[in-house]
Amino acid sequence: MEKINVRGIEFDNVTLPEAVAYLCELAHGDAPRAVFTPNSEIVQNCVSDPEFKKIISSADVILPDGAGVVKAAKILGTPLKAKVPGVEVGEALVASSGKEGLPVFLMGGKPGVAEAAAEKLLQKYPDARIAGTHHGYFKKEGEENDAVIEKINKTDAKILFVCLGSPAQEKWIASYRERLTGVRLILGLGGSLDVFAGTAKRAPKFFIKTNLEWFYRLLKQPTRIGRMTALPKFYFGTWRYKRKMRKAERR
Repeated sequence: MEKINVRGIEFDNVTLPEAVAYLCELAHGDAPRAVFTPNSEIVQNCVSDPEFKKIISSADVILPDGAGVVKAAKILGTPLKAKVPGVEVGEALVASSGKEGLPVFLMGGKPGVAEAAAEKLLQKYPDARIAGTHHGYFKKEGEENDAVIEKINKTDAKILFVCLGSPAQEKWIASYRERLTGVRLILGLGGSLDVFAGTAKRAPKFFIKTNLEWFYRLLKQPTRIGRMTALPKFYFGTWRYKRKMRKAERR
């Protein structure tokens, strides 16, 4: 897979169909593979936090979830093929899980959300295989955490969705991926289960097509305004980063 470096993070340069096909191949493999889907906010957090950057970089596959990452790659002169939203990757994997023989375990969200997501997904894709569900409100270490891992391992799941929000989901995957004995593909997918369950809605198609999905989320959740400060930092920081690289090349 071709890699494109965006502010120190090596993104896989793929379209959505290419990503799904490749992930299905990995899910048939013999070792657990981690998949992260950083957006601009997460990449900016990596710029600010070297330890978190190490965690993101530990993934086997890194997909550009957001127009901001694609825009940054273009600014840097190394364009990505497309944005690859994690929620769309997740749904595509569920849709193909029956045909591919890759049962999916859904973990995350408030109590009841994962179950509702499984129900809605099976209504939409009757041939899908859901191996099990568990909410995300458990202690991420100790006996409670051990019980969740054991529950997953007792199923026939080959794919695991970890929907705890960033950075919690990436940290959990990095810490416990080797303890998941049967799972072969572990994806950090943020709020995807809420979307699947219908407790949250994606932006209308107009906002998605015009790369304003972030603005729609801000309108729906004004409390996100603090987090949104990462977006201009990332955008203007990318231009400064480009100028810095050009100066270094001239020396």
